[in-house]
Amino acid sequence: QVSRLQGFDFFVEQRDLPSARQSQPLRSLTSEAMEGLEALKISEDKKKYIVDSLNPVLEEMVADCIHKMPQDPVLFMLEWLEHKKVDEEDKMLSPEEKQRLAEENKQLQDDINKVKSQMQECAKLAANDEKDEDEDEEEEDDDADDEPPPDFERPQANRARQSVSAEAYGEWNTKKAFVPQVIPKSDEQKDRLKAVLSKSFMFANLEGNDFGIVIGAMKEVQVSAGQRVINQGDNGDFLFVIESGDFDCIIKGADGQEKVVKTCVPGDVFGELALLYNCPRAASVQSKGDSVCWQLDRDTFSNIVKEAAQKKRERYDAFLAKVPLLSSMDMYERSQLSDALQTETFTDGKNVMTQGEVGSKFYIIEEGSAYATKNGVKVMDYGVGDYFGELALITNQPRAATVVAQGACKLLSLDSGSFKRLLNVNDLLERSATKYK
Repeated sequence: QVSRLQGFDFFVEQRDLPSARQSQPLRSLTSEAMEGLEALKISEDKKKYIVDSLNPVLEEMVADCIHKMPQDPVLFMLEWLEHKKVDEEDKMLSPEEKQRLAEENKQLQDDINKVKSQMQECAKLAANDEKDEDEDEEEEDDDADDEPPPDFERPQANRARQSVSAEAYGEWNTKKAFVPQVIPKSDEQKDRLKAVLSKSFMFANLEGNDFGIVIGAMKEVQVSAGQRVINQGDNGDFLFVIESGDFDCIIKGADGQEKVVKTCVPGDVFGELALLYNCPRAASVQSKGDSVCWQLDRDTFSNIVKEAAQKKRERYDAFLAKVPLLSSMDMYERSQLSDALQTETFTDGKNVMTQGEVGSKFYIIEEGSAYATKNGVKVMDYGVGDYFGELALITNQPRAATVVAQGACKLLSLDSGSFKRLLNVNDLLERSATKYK
């Protein structure tokens, strides 16, 4: 009966009018409410409860409901009462209690993020186990050679030989006991070789014993200026790691014209494609000056390095192909980038980079999310496949913003030298002008 008081709808319509115009409806409402209460045959205590406690809440709730006109009034009023209760309870909390509750909420959120991360890892392990089982079955059924990716089969002209015999490749793939060769070296040579391999992404993460086998099997090669170390179309029995000097990678097109497609620098590997995919040399490699390389034979590479290198490339190739920035790269270029990428993980709230510091890495988000702040103000969010950190490397200026991990975050990082050598900096600059304006 109280909720149907006459004049209430008029009072709601006048809510936003100046107070002088509201006063008359309000007095009318109060008068009518009192008259309605007098007509009820209830005790004075209940009348007082209605006027002092119940009426204010109902008036505020109904006024909000009429103002917003929800499609489901019952649901709206239930939620309204719940929020009202929370607000009232919040007012009763002391500052210390509010701080304690905020810390408990943050801890719960951290626990949730950890569980999500663990679930993702479990899913990956399960997927890898299934993949390994499938690979084992394929190996039992078929001992055929690995097929090179389509992008590696580049047009080649004037070649004396288009391919090598299946018998030769079959011999390379024959499973037999591996006995690594050991080429004698001085301590000075070993130290130099360790320094070279530590710069090479293909060898840097080898375990101690495997690293020692590779060092023992490598042979030092002195190269003079203008000398071609490998020739496009030839059979491949070795790969090379550069200790000093620069080398041009040259491809002969269908028109017979040669074109330099890449320059390799100290720490780079070349000649590995023929060993990875059992195919002829995809390019010629020529020294630009007097240089020093280290040569590794096929058997040692296949038994010690090949599996890890292939898995890393396969793992990242599909992911990198989906990153818009890298979509124009062919498979050969992405394979080079995969070798150079390093994995880094960050916990919730950890700074990936800080505004004002010198930039030395470029980042791509593989898992999780992050956000950027500038002078303490949030300016951008990042998700899977997004990249950041390129501006400082392109412009040689300090970091323009701070990037913070939002929950558990897994990133792929690329050092400054590899960034400038493997990526199209001009394309990045154009994208950045639009991305950060």
